[in-house]
Amino acid sequence: AGAHVAGFCLLNDWSARDIQSWEYQPLGPFLAKSFHTPISPWVITQDAMAPFRIAQPPRPAGHPRPLPHLWDADGQAQGALGLALEVRLLSPAMRAAGLAPQLVSRAGADNLYWTVAQMVAHHASGGCNLNPGDLFGSGTISAVTADGWGSLLELSQGGRRPLPLANGEERRFLEDGDEVIFRARAERTGFVPIGFGECRGVVMGA
Repeated sequence: AGAHVAGFCLLNDWSARDIQSWEYQPLGPFLAKSFHTPISPWVITQDAMAPFRIAQPPRPAGHPRPLPHLWDADGQAQGALGLALEVRLLSPAMRAAGLAPQLVSRAGADNLYWTVAQMVAHHASGGCNLNPGDLFGSGTISAVTADGWGSLLELSQGGRRPLPLANGEERRFLEDGDEVIFRARAERTGFVPIGFGECRGVVMGA
C-alpha cells in the first residue's frame, strides 16, 4: 500500500464545532467537516522523505495486534514519519499590533497510531474507490501531553478551559479573523532539512 503514496503535505481539515455538536450523534461529522480544507504548497515525495523515516512507536500494552493485512515488519521498523509539527494562532488584535503568531501546539508525526501505509491498506480493503491522486487525510495528530494536543477542542478541553494568548486574549473556539498556521519540518543529522511550507487559513465572517 505504501508504494501507492506519491508524497506528503500538510492538511487542515477544519471542523465547524457548532454544527458538529448537533450532527455527530448519531450521524458523525458530515457538514461540519465539508466546508474548508487548506493544504500546504508543496508535495514532499516519498524519495525525499526516505531519510526521515523512523520506527513506528510500540503499541500500548493491552492494545490488540492489527489484523494480518495491516501488519508489516518493515512498516513497523521504518514506516513512521520523523516530522516536527507545530500549530500557531494569529488573532486580529495580534495582527493589528504587529505581533507574531503564537505557538499553541508542537508534536511529532510519530504520534500517529497507524502508519500511512496501514491507513491506505485499511481504507482500500473494503472496496472503497480510492484512486491515484486522491487527497488522503491522517486525522488529527496529537501528542500525549497538553503542549502537543492537535486541536483547539482538546487545548480548551471542549471550551471549558480557555486557551490564553500572549496579548491577554483567550480562545475557547476560533473566532472571526483568527488565522491558523500549520508548519512541519523534517530534520536528521547528515541530511538537508525539508520544510513543508505553511498551511494557513483565516476564519471569515459568515
